[in-house]
Amino acid sequence: MPSAPRGQGGLAGARGARASILPARLPAFASRPPVLGLALSESRRRALNALTLEAERRRLFLWLPAMMGAGILLYFAADREPALWAPLIGLALAAAAALGLRQRRLAPLVCLAVAAAFAGFAAAAWRTASVAAPMLDRPRIGQLTGFVETVEARDAGARLVILVTGIAGLEPERWPKRVRVNIRGGSVSPGDHIAAVARLLPPPGPARPGGYDFGRDAFFRGLGAVGNIPGKIVLAPPPRPPPAELRLAATIDQARNALTQRIAESGGGQAGAMAAALVTGKRGLITETTNTDLRAAGIYHIVSISGLHMVLAAGTIFWLVRALLALSRTLALRWPIKKIAAVAAMIGATAYCLFSGSEVATVRSLIMTLVMLGAILVDRPALSMRNLALAAIIVLLREPEALLGPSFQMSFGAVAALIAFAERWESRDRSRPPPVLPWPLRPLWIAGIGIVVTTLLATAATAPFGAYHFQTFNPFGLLGNALALPFVSLFVMPAAVFGVLAYPFGLDWPAWWLMGAASEIVLKLAHWVATLDHSTVVVAAFGPAALACFAAALLWITLWTTKLRFLAILPLMAGVAVAAKPEKPEVLIERDGSGIAVRGKDGTLIVAGRPSRFVLQQWLTADGDGRNPDDAALRHGAACDAQGCVLTTKQGRSVAYARDRLAIIEDCRRADLVVTSIPWTAPCKAMLIDRMALIRDGATSLIRRGGGWRSLAAEQSGSDRPWNRKLDAVPATPARPATQPTADDPAEAERLQ
Repeated sequence: MPSAPRGQGGLAGARGARASILPARLPAFASRPPVLGLALSESRRRALNALTLEAERRRLFLWLPAMMGAGILLYFAADREPALWAPLIGLALAAAAALGLRQRRLAPLVCLAVAAAFAGFAAAAWRTASVAAPMLDRPRIGQLTGFVETVEARDAGARLVILVTGIAGLEPERWPKRVRVNIRGGSVSPGDHIAAVARLLPPPGPARPGGYDFGRDAFFRGLGAVGNIPGKIVLAPPPRPPPAELRLAATIDQARNALTQRIAESGGGQAGAMAAALVTGKRGLITETTNTDLRAAGIYHIVSISGLHMVLAAGTIFWLVRALLALSRTLALRWPIKKIAAVAAMIGATAYCLFSGSEVATVRSLIMTLVMLGAILVDRPALSMRNLALAAIIVLLREPEALLGPSFQMSFGAVAALIAFAERWESRDRSRPPPVLPWPLRPLWIAGIGIVVTTLLATAATAPFGAYHFQTFNPFGLLGNALALPFVSLFVMPAAVFGVLAYPFGLDWPAWWLMGAASEIVLKLAHWVATLDHSTVVVAAFGPAALACFAAALLWITLWTTKLRFLAILPLMAGVAVAAKPEKPEVLIERDGSGIAVRGKDGTLIVAGRPSRFVLQQWLTADGDGRNPDDAALRHGAACDAQGCVLTTKQGRSVAYARDRLAIIEDCRRADLVVTSIPWTAPCKAMLIDRMALIRDGATSLIRRGGGWRSLAAEQSGSDRPWNRKLDAVPATPARPATQPTADDPAEAERLQ
């Protein structure tokens, strides 16, 4: 028998032995080439080395907020309210397992991740139980009494938040804790106890399936009803003394209103209104035209007190206190003036948050600022990803529902991108010295590059979240921020700090004048950018799966420091692929049946009925349609008469919108789909969506699948959560008012933006 070549016999025997012990269900791995096996082994070794390095750099801690967020998402995905004890038991067991398996390498990390998810779930359940209060069951008109908590002046009247002490025709145990109403006249001050005839409605649900849930947002803000007071408001004796926290809130709001009026008058026009909003957080005096220009220029964030304002205010106080203390050689050499300045900045930032109304976004920004200033007190770097993770943990424990909103997602996403870039920049190769520029050019060059780079990073990090929530993208946001932010940073915010300090002495008008002058320049720049073609690009709405991919990509590329971060391209590509092909509905139906939209033969929406302008704007924006809701072309293709309308879908299906019962009988024989705001119990040959179905499901959309329709409801009938409508309390008869409820006015969209 001829002998095998040298070395081949042993290799063949090894291969045979290896093949004999491999499972029969893995033939592909048994026959793979040695080169592929070596490549996979090398990749595995590099991945393990990278993970070990990340653990040594303590980067695994940064994933705890992400796991808490996963637990919060699971809580909101439940179709009924979970028991509070369940996640607490899971948290305890996971923590005990992590402690018991601490000698292992991977097991304790997995247990800690599970514990973080249970912690997020438990925090969300606890938050819901702590804020739970009755919500109005159906539209009501009657006598409303209560304490005025806040007053926000607007172009036409004011908006009040009222702590309810009585609603006519409703038992005390069913009173909402707070209601928000609009008034058109009358002099009302915070702290007053008023009585008036009010028109109240339950907080509205989503305007479309998958849209933002205004009812859930109102629930966590303590609002159980919205509406308006069309008539006279009178002061009434209170049934009980106002609570201490109400008196404090009323005093602060009175001071805010007085300062808002002072700044608005000194600054003049919309510039004064914008300057007042930056200091007091009262944005009611800013017109919708100004808001539109600011959004188109990508700088609307400057009128919403958040991270930018908190950092500028705290930074100004920090620099001012430190500079004043440094004037004394004794203090500079013997006292920790940097830490003293940090404490002063923390106090100033907290006062700014309280005075500006303590809105959700402002409180989140305050927490982030306090964490970073606190790092200075313990001699740690202020801007670090670890501090951002601590701030995220605090915010998620305090307000778990914030995770679902655009403010949390965009603010933390932008800051994470900026800190990640700063970390890369600090570890860059410094072997090549930077070019030397003369004095006037060097600071300008550094400032210009800083604005461009930070704006690009923040825009890239927040664009997916903005597109998901608002279906818009502002391609000239870089230009708008580059032009406007220098005025805000160098003139507006420093003038605001000096104005607030001089206000008690009555010497504040020069600061407000300077703020108004700088704000006027910012508004002119915003208007110029807004007039550019395609300053606002409308994109079609995509689903939460694509958003999850984008969020995973952002977390992966910012939290890792090794080459593992380049794997973020995988979820990014998946998100782009899913978002590029959104599933557009064939039919959209308003929640009260007052109007519908059908996708016509050209692929655009055709409107029938009288949907509210706000809801129609939501439909068009989610569809990627930039048309105005008042565009007459929206009704081209709908054959209408006094009894209803008939429309034809892109696939040639007939959709009937019926206004009376006789039309329903006829349409049931001829149409493929019948929509009506009338309750209907008789048989119908076609698919029928009537008043009762809309009461049960809310806003509804339909997609043609095969030979039938697939329905998507904004409010699942089987869901039992505290912020959902109670269906047994909704009347079966139509109650469509003559005018659209004030809850669906553009102010809701303004607040979200």
